[in-house]
Amino acid sequence: MDNNIGKRIADIRDAQGLTQSDLAKKIKTTQSAIARIESGTQNITTEMLKKISHALGKNLVTLSPGTMNVVIEGKKKLSGTIETNTSKNGAVGLLCASLLNRGVTTLHRMPRIEEVHRILEVLESIGMGVSWSGSTVTLTPPKKYNLKKIDVEAARKTRSIIMFIGSLIHTMPEFALPQSGGCKLGSRTVRPHFFALEHFGIDIRTTETSFEVSRQENRGDARRGQADLRGVLNSTTSKADGTRNKAAGDFMDANEIILFESGDTVTENTLFAAARHTGTTTIKYASANYMVQEICVFLERLGVKIEGFGTTTLTVTGAADINMNIEYTLAEDPTDSMFFIAAAIVTNSAITITRCPIEFLELELLVLEKMGLEYTKSKPYFGNNGQVKLVDLKLKPSKLRASLEKVHSRPYPGLNADNLPFFAVIATQAEGQTLIHDWMYEKRAIYFTELEKLGADTVLADPHRIYITGPTPLRAAELICPPALRPATILLIAMLGASGKSVLRNIYSINRGYEHLVARLQSLGANINYLEEL
Repeated sequence: MDNNIGKRIADIRDAQGLTQSDLAKKIKTTQSAIARIESGTQNITTEMLKKISHALGKNLVTLSPGTMNVVIEGKKKLSGTIETNTSKNGAVGLLCASLLNRGVTTLHRMPRIEEVHRILEVLESIGMGVSWSGSTVTLTPPKKYNLKKIDVEAARKTRSIIMFIGSLIHTMPEFALPQSGGCKLGSRTVRPHFFALEHFGIDIRTTETSFEVSRQENRGDARRGQADLRGVLNSTTSKADGTRNKAAGDFMDANEIILFESGDTVTENTLFAAARHTGTTTIKYASANYMVQEICVFLERLGVKIEGFGTTTLTVTGAADINMNIEYTLAEDPTDSMFFIAAAIVTNSAITITRCPIEFLELELLVLEKMGLEYTKSKPYFGNNGQVKLVDLKLKPSKLRASLEKVHSRPYPGLNADNLPFFAVIATQAEGQTLIHDWMYEKRAIYFTELEKLGADTVLADPHRIYITGPTPLRAAELICPPALRPATILLIAMLGASGKSVLRNIYSINRGYEHLVARLQSLGANINYLEEL
């Protein structure tokens, strides 16, 4: 038997809080048989894989290796209560931040999603000790990281790997990281990272396959603003040019960084670089988004002083050394709450969503309220980190009308860019024509036209703007997930509201960001299952 299948069974079982004996009872076998299966010492039949798949709610093998598919019988009303999960974006940022700490980092409510698994695979490959207990992951750093052993395949599957730079540069003056992938959303430049990090004397060059990183000891000697057309620091600068660059740097405040764009990951990367820099660094035009605020809370627990989080100007006083055993509980994900808000609207259902991070959903709810959504919310209460404010939302079946204004994202406190795609599928059920303007990501709006295959009425004005006219009855279809997380999720939501049986293939992009989504939808009454192709 393939050891990977046994390890996967053990991982899923452990994540669900089941012992080997519990799983054995579910499939009517012995605990010793489960132990042999998980260790890879016992052959496993197709029938046994089916039984384990049913017991764990996961399709373990499909006809297409490496893919996972779901079948949905749509047009079913949802009911009940669902709790908001913790976030992909918060999780990967915290995992990257753990590289700053020479002590043991314990993170509670860590989502077991594909993006997290890829980062953990990379961390483990370079020497980090990784152990799970339920939804808690404990990270034990080595005396020295070994990037020569990095898991290249895992690293290339996540764009978050670029955030290793700001953390590792404090202890490794020179290293290389594989170039990364992740969501396919047009031309997503990494140049803003380079522009920010060069203030710390960090020089980054790219090859066909990697980022080559080095650090100069004197920050003032860093070359500033010299990026070539490929988005890398120019490695062919002449001696005269180098002198000019240094002179130009003398006019800059080395402790003040103006970010080229107010991006989430570039802000986090800059925070990591500042966290162990002795002295004070002011970061202007920073993102104030939810994952950045979570990183700020975590870094403060590690002894880094940060003023202004929740605003676009952060003042960071670093700690030369961070060596602390720390425990932290992740905050809730506004995009997870928004998924279920959209699912309730499209299926015209009444559900309750608990632990919604309201400060990152206020504008979304206002837009929906003006479109006709009826809902109530509880009094706010604090989440586990003592910073995020949560509410419970009760959604009612509502007759929606198109937004009178275009729906577009903005940096926080505006409508979240990751929540914008949900308005595309919501618009299919709103009376009138809605304009969705997705200006932030190159060509992402093109993915929204996939809704046409499920019966939506769309007109793509350009790669950033799409008109959607509703309400339209949605119909079943068989589709392949696009390679981008949010556009993939809106197809799943549309299928929940479509008449007939739909199939959504290769849901890896959804599993990158959402944990136990099939089981959670089933708990609300959705007729959704993993597609058996054994």
